[in-house]
Amino acid sequence: MKQITNTIVMIRPVKFRMNEETAVNNYYQDTTDNNSKEDVNIIAQKEFDSFVEKLKSVGVNVIVIDDKPENDTPDSIFPNNWVSFHENGDVGLYPMFAVNRRRERRPEVLDMIEDAGFEIKNVIDYTTAEEDDVFLEGTGSLVLDRFHRKAYCALSPRADEQLLIEFCEDFEYTPVIFTAYQTVKGERLAIYHTNVMMGVGETFAVVCLDCVDDKKERKSLVNHLKNDGKEIIAITEAQVNNFAGNMLQVVGADEKQYLVMSSAAYNSLSKDQVSKIEKHCDILHSNLETIERLGGGSARCMMAEVFLPKR
Repeated sequence: MKQITNTIVMIRPVKFRMNEETAVNNYYQDTTDNNSKEDVNIIAQKEFDSFVEKLKSVGVNVIVIDDKPENDTPDSIFPNNWVSFHENGDVGLYPMFAVNRRRERRPEVLDMIEDAGFEIKNVIDYTTAEEDDVFLEGTGSLVLDRFHRKAYCALSPRADEQLLIEFCEDFEYTPVIFTAYQTVKGERLAIYHTNVMMGVGETFAVVCLDCVDDKKERKSLVNHLKNDGKEIIAITEAQVNNFAGNMLQVVGADEKQYLVMSSAAYNSLSKDQVSKIEKHCDILHSNLETIERLGGGSARCMMAEVFLPKR
């Protein structure tokens, strides 16, 4: 089983803006913006295109699919929340908290992945859970250690425990369950997605242990990572606010590995943290300022990894 891949799917936005439906529990979104919706989308497209170019320049295989304007999906730029692709040919489809995000699930995206030479054997669809207001937002809610078959999950309104356990039974993962918090106006509130506060690479994990308030849960999280031989690179809550937890390790040309993040995330890291990461792989970062500020998500959220077998 591979932990990292060379191929990712990215959705180019056509109606990007601050999504009012997700802002109710995504406290990283900034709800104030003086730009017109058209200008915001143009800026987001420029950030997106520049990011894609950087990934392609190091040999990452990026499948870019255009969003459809008629769907009016402001968060389509974050496809990893509605779909996941697995080495055995399985695809997961996930129930989404925001009603307008459910329109992001497009069957033709799966057709395009197959057209790119990949084989889909089985689609496991959890989306009927939306009828019961139960959600599990893909690899936003689930940080997967694919090699060790562990699914790290911070419970929140977008990550339901029973559905997580169902996922783990279907995909043969062990659940590692905890709650991660952030301070919002002096209150400790649940972080909306696990992948904002942690990322798991092949030989290391970047994680904000300060977000896990329960000592037993924190100890369990640390033990799971250490027992699997991961070096834990700890980040602070202030760094999480700069999306330093929202990182993804990928493979470029000649099997060279990169940890991909935004420039805000990179600039928030200390020299010591950078050198710890660079012992494992190179760092690639790109400016995603507008996408982060209005979307409340960052580099990792924009990349849906493809582990499917080649046809």
